[in-house]
Amino acid sequence: MKPFIIGVAGGSGSGKSTVTEQIVRAAGSENVTVFIQDNFYLDRSHLTQEERGKINFDHPEALDWELMIKLFDDLMNGLPIEMPQYDFATHTRKKETITILPAKVIVLEGIFGLFSDKINKDMSLRIFVDTAGDIRLMRRLKRDIDERGRTLDSVIEQYSKFVRPMYKKFVEPTKMSAHVIIPHGSNQAALEMIASRIHCILNEQDVSLADTLFFEEE
Repeated sequence: MKPFIIGVAGGSGSGKSTVTEQIVRAAGSENVTVFIQDNFYLDRSHLTQEERGKINFDHPEALDWELMIKLFDDLMNGLPIEMPQYDFATHTRKKETITILPAKVIVLEGIFGLFSDKINKDMSLRIFVDTAGDIRLMRRLKRDIDERGRTLDSVIEQYSKFVRPMYKKFVEPTKMSAHVIIPHGSNQAALEMIASRIHCILNEQDVSLADTLFFEEE
């Protein structure tokens, strides 16, 4: 049976991961596979560290769309995949991959989660997490300094030069493709509605599967 596919998009630091975690809790981790778009940045190991620091990682062309779409198609069609892993400190793709198994619900999460028309047409539910720019900047500052070893000045420079203009040009317009817009990074009413929809779909799938098994036994 075709999985129920959910796209979760929004700016850097908007709260996409929090929404995804709440979806996983609502549906049950055994029913959900999370496809992280951040793992598909192009490998820059052939460049010097200085050259890598000048790349605009907030432009859609920074992603390996060919590999991403291929693996997403495989997962959607019930095949396990080897998910690449990305090192944001060095801007290189790690040698290790993680095996990702298909599931009843697939969540694609990323700033460009609703950017691809090809992927969008396969999505049953498209979510945009709409959070104010000052909050997104504060969250990004904390993450990049604590987790990625960046300096305060470098994070602010990158935000001003790349993150904010690319959000306005490429990310924010994808909000028009969303079925649901979640304000402030989290909204209980919206999340409860999404959880209810997922439960209905999972129940329908279980009933359909039971009917199929009964028919085969007959």
